Amino acid sequence: MELFALEEHNPDSIPDFFASEADHMPSQTFLTSSIHSDFYRSFRLEAISLFLQAQYSCNLDPFTSYIALNYLDRFISKHNIPQGKPWVTRLVELACLSLAAKMKNTSFSLSDFQSREEGFMFGAQTINRMELLILDTLNWRMRSITPFSFLHFFITLVDINERPLIQALKSRASDIIFNAHNETKFVEFKPSIIAASAVLAASHEILPLQFPSLKVSISSCQYVNKESLFKCLNLMHEMVTSEGYDSVLDTLSCTTRTPISVLDHRHFSSSESEVNSTAVTTTTEAAAAAYSDSSTSSVMVAEKKDSKRRRLNGFCTSENRFLVSSHHVQHC
Repeated sequence: MELFALEEHNPDSIPDFFASEADHMPSQTFLTSSIHSDFYRSFRLEAISLFLQAQYSCNLDPFTSYIALNYLDRFISKHNIPQGKPWVTRLVELACLSLAAKMKNTSFSLSDFQSREEGFMFGAQTINRMELLILDTLNWRMRSITPFSFLHFFITLVDINERPLIQALKSRASDIIFNAHNETKFVEFKPSIIAASAVLAASHEILPLQFPSLKVSISSCQYVNKESLFKCLNLMHEMVTSEGYDSVLDTLSCTTRTPISVLDHRHFSSSESEVNSTAVTTTTEAAAAAYSDSSTSSVMVAEKKDSKRRRLNGFCTSENRFLVSSHHVQHC
């Protein structure tokens, strides 16, 4: 896969990524208190289903769905989401998806996508207000540090020069990372740990003779917590085994996945209630606007104080105050 060429960074920047990757994860408090809650699990499962549906029905880059889920994980770990209001969760999901598409400079119409889906419908202004709330909550750090930021670094530790095998290793590790992202049990791990574990899991399949030495090299890396690495790697081995992945021949070919198949083989159990399939009424739309308005007053104050955001020419004019375009997002 050549999807991640932009994620291969200058080696000199890798230490900075290791140092700041925690800023692109859910909050530590959330990870220790709420990550296993039924509400979070059902919310996340619903979001994954929506993001995958958008990916396949609107032909979005898989990485768009990936970072949309990253935004959602980080946002709900820092902002209280009211339970029992499915329209709020759907609004958050759509706003995360919209921001991810803008970050990828992807042409994506939320109105067209919503018209294909049963359930809630939100206007552009309401979605943009929620986008602002998410941006402020995440401190405008929208260029997420993900496992793909570290993938090339760990692959260079493999003692092999055959480019086809390196490409196969990268493709297989990338596929494992994508699948792991949909599993709640991997949310607690740093992006670098997920990348390192994915490379090891892929090498165990594709380059079994190099696996022992690679495991030593990666676990000896000064940036890697060995205990966390082995815990994550064991979970990945379990995931790969349970999903019945085939050999390297499958790695070299393109796999066809659908939202249904991706979710089905994960055997998620959730107590989430069925979302009402009727369209949102005017009252619900007003409630959505009120919810986002109540949380965005601080956003407007923060905009004036943050020097980075002052570069956003015309952002707070009366005509486009709540419009967030891709070039407005700070690439931190």
